[in-house]
Amino acid sequence: MGEYSKALSYYDKALEIKQKTLPSNHSDLVESYDNIGLLYYNMGEYSTALLYYYKALEIKQKTLPSNHPDLAKSYNKIGAVYYNMGEFSRVLSSYKKSLDIFQRALPPNHPTLGTSYNNIGIVYYYMGEYSNALSFHQKALEIFKKILPSNHPDLAVTYGHIGNVYYSVGEYIKALSFFERAVDVGQGSLSPNHPHLQWYKNSLEDVKRNCK
Repeated sequence: MGEYSKALSYYDKALEIKQKTLPSNHSDLVESYDNIGLLYYNMGEYSTALLYYYKALEIKQKTLPSNHPDLAKSYNKIGAVYYNMGEFSRVLSSYKKSLDIFQRALPPNHPTLGTSYNNIGIVYYYMGEYSNALSFHQKALEIFKKILPSNHPDLAVTYGHIGNVYYSVGEYIKALSFFERAVDVGQGSLSPNHPHLQWYKNSLEDVKRNCK
């Protein structure tokens, strides 16, 4: 916590100077608000993190085109805070706003879109809306298969998410297939003690027990 306090003191002083010398919608203020928001996020002070992230978003909304990727990034940051607060309906709203902007700003097979689809799929999964979760993870997989090498970790994690959905709805044979793919790709791209690889392997063993 000591390091966070030092960093916070530094950022607060920098922000105070900027507020006195710059217009209220200057991009340098956005940087300060985002930096302070991230510090509070890492400290687990989520309500305060949101306060600063929304200040950054407000300036971006006034100064950037409606399809600018930096707006989408702000919505992602806000969504991540709500995720840690367990407020999944607000997470979903933020992530969908982010996705809408990325869809207008980026090519249809851009990897950022794949990541956005996966993020939304995860939220639907935790909300128990498994058909929606599966739909978004499959959209992510479709993009990643087109643009990434076959041993890329993003493919492995997407296989893992799809495996989770099938496991949760009792479709163990399909879950088995996707966890096997996740393990196969993960073993070729991750260190042996990587937490994702452990997740794939443990999930695969769980599915195998249910298939007996």
